[in-house]
Amino acid sequence: MAPRRLLPLVLRLLLLLPGLSSAAEAEPAQLPADMLLAAGVESYARGDWGAVILQMERALRAREAHRARLVQCRLRCSAGNRTGAWPDPSDPQPLQDLRFFGQLLRRAGCLRRCLPDGPSRYLLGEETELEFSKRSPYNYLQVAYFKINKLDKAVAAAHTFFVANPDHMEMRQNLDYYQMMAGVKDSDFVDLEAKPHMQEFRLGVSYYTEERPQESIAHLEKALGEYWVADTTCRALCEGPYDYEGYNYMEYDADLFQAIVDHYMQVLSCKQGCAAELASQPGRDKPIEDFLPSHFNYLQFAYYNSGNYEKAIECAKTYLLFFPNAEVMNQNLAYYTAVLGDNLSSPIHPRENVQTYLQRSLLEKELLFFGYDVFGIPFVDPDTWTPEAVIPKRLREKQKVERETAARISEEIGNLMKEIETLVEEKTKESTDMSKLVREGGSLLYDGLSIVMNSKLLSGSQRVVVDGLISDEECRVLQRLTNAASLAGDGYRGKTSPHTPSETFYGVTVYKALKLGQEGKVPMHGAYLYYNVTEKVRRVMESYFRLDTPLYFSYSHLVCRTAIEDKQEDRTDPSHPVHVDNCILNAEALVCVKEPPAYTFRDYSAILYLNGDFEGGAFYFTELDAKTVTAEVQPQCGRAVGFSSGSENPHGVKAVTKGQRCAIALWFTLDPRHSERERVQADDLVRMLFNTEEAELPPEPAAGQPAPGVTETATQAATVGKDEL
Repeated sequence: MAPRRLLPLVLRLLLLLPGLSSAAEAEPAQLPADMLLAAGVESYARGDWGAVILQMERALRAREAHRARLVQCRLRCSAGNRTGAWPDPSDPQPLQDLRFFGQLLRRAGCLRRCLPDGPSRYLLGEETELEFSKRSPYNYLQVAYFKINKLDKAVAAAHTFFVANPDHMEMRQNLDYYQMMAGVKDSDFVDLEAKPHMQEFRLGVSYYTEERPQESIAHLEKALGEYWVADTTCRALCEGPYDYEGYNYMEYDADLFQAIVDHYMQVLSCKQGCAAELASQPGRDKPIEDFLPSHFNYLQFAYYNSGNYEKAIECAKTYLLFFPNAEVMNQNLAYYTAVLGDNLSSPIHPRENVQTYLQRSLLEKELLFFGYDVFGIPFVDPDTWTPEAVIPKRLREKQKVERETAARISEEIGNLMKEIETLVEEKTKESTDMSKLVREGGSLLYDGLSIVMNSKLLSGSQRVVVDGLISDEECRVLQRLTNAASLAGDGYRGKTSPHTPSETFYGVTVYKALKLGQEGKVPMHGAYLYYNVTEKVRRVMESYFRLDTPLYFSYSHLVCRTAIEDKQEDRTDPSHPVHVDNCILNAEALVCVKEPPAYTFRDYSAILYLNGDFEGGAFYFTELDAKTVTAEVQPQCGRAVGFSSGSENPHGVKAVTKGQRCAIALWFTLDPRHSERERVQADDLVRMLFNTEEAELPPEPAAGQPAPGVTETATQAATVGKDEL
């Protein structure tokens, strides 16, 4: 199913394309990227995965090929145009104008010969360009490659899409799923659209922080080389058709020179924007500040650490072109000069290509600020290093007033937001207080269950300990199932000791256990008991906490932690560090940030213990500081701990120092969109294998499950449980 925002665009394209079915047969180079994208979407709707791959890959290549040709032609025609006769100041004015426009005509003629026939048909509309910038084709490709079992390509496509869309929950679940699959390697998780200059910059900075100056220098210098290539490309792509930006095309009546100014200011503004474009990272709101100058900041110190004072001086002087009053850099330069000596350091100059870059950029800024001042054509300077003298005095005063107004408005908004936050905190406190009084104490539904500790005894809110959920025999059956069906490091990409090197970790999900039972590899009785017990815990949690809406399984995991005998001496680490199930705990700041990569959709958690014949392994709640223990629970067969998954319940597990500790860890969500896909598959398998009327705890119908979107691999994915207790 195609993304909803793409459908109107695709439908329009389908109506415009005669005989779209022939698109796959035509020569790829003859088709524009938007036609190929539309053909790929149509193939996706038909479930023709081979055609999806063919058309989407062609669409990506076609867009890139057209952009490359535009850049090549514009650069070639710009270079060739420098040899003609430019206006001579001594010529009469009419001749000067004619010579100037003669050069423009020759350049336009060069472009006409260089570019393909009908170049406008290759221009992408705003909506289509947005889909490419969001990397939407990779969303389709990851499904198609998954369908034909090319996992390495599916993983690369999924990762490429996710890098630009880090808040896309389904794709994150897909990547979690891929990480668990056999045959998937770390090297498969590559960004196919990575910018070379940004990749090299990151590597250079990482080596810099690791105090490996030689490696840092190599990558930072390569990053600069790639930066100049990317800058040239970006600037060439700015020389496109005029964007009327709110003008009514039919009513636009600018004269010759006004029309030239309007278009040229737009092109110059775009070229200035390349500094921000090249400093931007996909999925991030803001570009890296002072990106280009920062290369020389890192380099000057890396060269110093490697003993190359000549290069250190060159890079320091280059950095000072941008920020001549930078105190620390001037001190560094003075030190390098003193070490090397004036006679050797004085001939060293800033890098010539940076000087040229700055001269060009400052002249462009002067023209743009003039256009802003005289014609009112807006220009937002992307650089912090622009000298104040470049900005006209009248515009500086205007900007000062605008900054003061913006600061005042920002302060007023900030004060208003604080008032709102205070009100929200008060309401939240009231709600929390009410939840302590009202949202607990519901029926336990089943005979033989008893409440051992409630929130009051556990010194918190939304907490409960229940005994008697399963019998001793059922505990033994489930323990045997764990040892027979579980995999080392299940849910952690096979890492046998994911939380501590002093314990091994084995686990199995409900669906995997049922599949193994179906295949006769483990007793079906044990797998079915596992399924029914998790449903029993869900119902008890839902009833006890008096929830108005149903709980959905977010993840279920039957796990055993076993102490490694020869690694217990002088052990100080826990079995599982203190954490919160739906937010990222910062114990030092006493805050818990509810944002990805945390599983923000988890609302309630539960742990059902299968045994108590081991040493250590106690479950405990803490304050937000992760140190102050508020309650402790000793595991035993049939005992369950239930609690809300938010910042009110930080928790951890003490070290298992001897024996094996087994439990079923469960997470629930109130949002059906995040219901565990493996649970739906388990429900289907149970309905197929058993008569549901005979089941002790028949599962609720899955009709409310959301239909999968284009990230269809998510329909195969189970959210990886990273916090088993």
